[in-house]
Amino acid sequence: MFSEFVILDLSTVLAGPSVATFFAEQGAKVIKIENTNVPDVTRSWKLPSENQDSTISAYFSSINFKKEYVQLNLKDVNDHSEFLKLVATADIVISNFKLGDEEKFGIQDEILRKINPNLICGKITGFGDDSDRVAYDLILQAETGFMSMNGTPESGPVKMPVALIDVLAAHHLKEALLLAILKLKTTGIAKTVTVSLYDAAICSLVNQASNYLMENHIPQRIGSLHPNIAPYGEIFKTKDGDLITFAIGSDVHFNKLCSFLKLTDLIEQSDFEHNSSRVKNHERLQALLQEKILHFTSNEILSAMASENVPCGKINNLNDVFESEKAKTLIREEVIDGKITKRVTSIAFKWK
Repeated sequence: MFSEFVILDLSTVLAGPSVATFFAEQGAKVIKIENTNVPDVTRSWKLPSENQDSTISAYFSSINFKKEYVQLNLKDVNDHSEFLKLVATADIVISNFKLGDEEKFGIQDEILRKINPNLICGKITGFGDDSDRVAYDLILQAETGFMSMNGTPESGPVKMPVALIDVLAAHHLKEALLLAILKLKTTGIAKTVTVSLYDAAICSLVNQASNYLMENHIPQRIGSLHPNIAPYGEIFKTKDGDLITFAIGSDVHFNKLCSFLKLTDLIEQSDFEHNSSRVKNHERLQALLQEKILHFTSNEILSAMASENVPCGKINNLNDVFESEKAKTLIREEVIDGKITKRVTSIAFKWK
């Protein structure tokens, strides 16, 4: 798809590099340019089990794939000149510099476009184009409401176990760059597009934002529960000790679940007849369902729910996940610096 494109990846950590990897997986030539003295910090973000002397880490490998690696110190005159030569043949430059760094390195848009008028620039910031705050995903999760909602009443605020705000910002930048490519093709005008982690986070609050904006409802930590639907997210133990959960999105789903569990009397009770009443009485409902679910294995329940098109899933750890042949098809391997690396693909869509 992008086999004729050249992408210069000046970004570090997760969001920017994952965008460049997306284009690499689509066939683009991606050159990752790292500071000679201070390479991408995620090279050093290693698990205790990893070789501490290795030049890469599993974290680094997760969002760097099919790239060429070039070390340049943009403050050095010769290295800066080499960089500008690369700019002359590039289609897109991706970066996530702090405010003022572009001037420090002499890579402002106007300088780059004097060399290459058709250059598209994609930039990720923390808190916006005019902010000099250093931003990490954790800080954004804290300041945009995600941590306040995540966890249980007992746990206190909890961050999500993946850098979700980085992932969301990366998707927004991909979309913006694809639109910029289309604009260049149709108008001949090369644009700069920027995405802040802050904006990406706020824009992703979706229903929780509307619950507050329309009803002044401030979400509380309710674990996996849903503020608007029940049963949805409650965790149940099965006869064989597995943990399962349901996403009962309609009265039809609820009726089918109750029929399987031989709890049809609940369907007629005003406390459980409709979703709004089930939300109000979710704790009592969970106890009633759990008592019956203990009589079935997870496979029995999953099979029965699948046959009735009722959303139900077993809670898997990553070993369970990657034992699945379906998940294995999404793994990509590459040798970097002599080490076999693995990551999941950045492409979830399929061409038909």
